[in-house]
Amino acid sequence: MAELRAPPVLHATGAPRSWRERWLAFRNRTVARPGFQRWAAGFPLTRGIARANTRALFDLCAGFVYSQTLFACVRLDLFAVLEPGPRTVDWLAVRLDLPPERCLRLLKAAASLDLLTRLPDGRFALADLGAALIGNPAIAAMVEHHAMLYDDLRDPVALLRGEAGPTRLSAYWPYADGARPEAVGPESVAPYSGLMAASQAFIAQDILDAYPLGTHRRLMDVGGGEGAFLAAAAARAPDLSLVLFDLEPVAARARRHFAAAGLAGRATAHGGSFREDPLPSGADLISLVRVVHDHDDDTVRVLLRKVRDALAPGGTLLIAEPMAGTPGAAPIADAYFGFYLLAMGTGRCRSPAELAPLLAEAGFARPREIATRRPLLTRLVTATAV
Repeated sequence: MAELRAPPVLHATGAPRSWRERWLAFRNRTVARPGFQRWAAGFPLTRGIARANTRALFDLCAGFVYSQTLFACVRLDLFAVLEPGPRTVDWLAVRLDLPPERCLRLLKAAASLDLLTRLPDGRFALADLGAALIGNPAIAAMVEHHAMLYDDLRDPVALLRGEAGPTRLSAYWPYADGARPEAVGPESVAPYSGLMAASQAFIAQDILDAYPLGTHRRLMDVGGGEGAFLAAAAARAPDLSLVLFDLEPVAARARRHFAAAGLAGRATAHGGSFREDPLPSGADLISLVRVVHDHDDDTVRVLLRKVRDALAPGGTLLIAEPMAGTPGAAPIADAYFGFYLLAMGTGRCRSPAELAPLLAEAGFARPREIATRRPLLTRLVTATAV
């Protein structure tokens, strides 16, 4: 008599489910039960996990309020006000033009987020996070900028389904929709060029610490904005020749900044679109600083091919940007940049492994990642033109 066996458990595709999948299904059913949740919150061995999960879920629900608390602090310039030292609630209320009870509400909220600290005498002072914001004006600029992102995310399902219509971020970044260069005027590039300059300066030193420039003679920064990265490179390598390539209205701003910084004799700015124009030749190092993740694969292929054509064999490409697969940074690449670039209308974060075939297709070899101080903010991949 044949042995009777239970039929295999199948998932949606019809294939047998693995033990891991069956375990996950059992666990999910168990954790979803309110009775189990109450038990886990009281049982000594699971109490800590249950409380941490409760806090994590609440933080996800309240995250917008937390970010708006930071926005209020930035808009009121609270951190700069407290830079000289602790202040009383009444003094701050007058300084910030807020009713005292509402000023206290903001101060307590900021303290709960470790932006401020409340002293035993009731005064408030900067905490480490608040103090760090003073030294990094790019963060404050991004906080202000996020008002547009929040507006675009007011209906995330409509955004995901492509039903949200034109977004504020796609209008803010005029190159996002592939507009022809002549359609991008000076008035449209001024806001984003300033933001790029502030945020590029924030990471330029990390890039240059990881990749010294002493072996190169000519650096071209493609999509370099107003030249913040090249200005930082100029300070590190006094003999290095510098070239910037960006849309003409942006390049015009870069020329003025180079002149103001005393770099007019070393740095030149060329206007054009890499989609339509060849890149200037002669550089032995070309950098793409937070450029690749702004574009979809088809556009990246065009960009990398243009870079390869501009380099002689043996020349180096340097890609620096936040990347997918960074340990401890999944929410940055997959959640923050995932939705930011969706609202912008183009681009995605890629891992170094995902960049490798695109580089090979364009004519680059030996892709290599170089460690940076803060990989959550920027990772660095180099490749050699063949």
